[in-house]
Amino acid sequence: MAAIPPSESLIEYPSDFPIKVMGPTHVDFAPTIVEVVLRFDDTFHEGKLEVRPSAKGNYTGLTVIVRATSREQLDALYTELSAHPMVKIVM
Repeated sequence: MAAIPPSESLIEYPSDFPIKVMGPTHVDFAPTIVEVVLRFDDTFHEGKLEVRPSAKGNYTGLTVIVRATSREQLDALYTELSAHPMVKIVM
C-alpha cells in the first residue's frame, strides 16, 4: 500500500483513535484484545477500554482508544485484530 502524505491524511498524528472490536462473549475476550493492543500502544490502559455486552449477551463489544502515531501502526493493529480467532468485527 502506498504511503499517504501527511497533508492528505484525515487523521492527525499523534492522536487518540477509537477502534471497535466485537466477538463472542468469553471471559478471556477483553484481556486478549488488551494484550494485542498493548503490542502496538504501550500507553494503553484499562481506562481506555469500554465493554458492552450485546442485548442477548452472546457477543461483547469493546471500544479501545489507542494512541495512533502513524497509519502503519493503525493498519498493523487492524490487521492483527481482524485475524484474531476471537474477533468477528473490527471497525
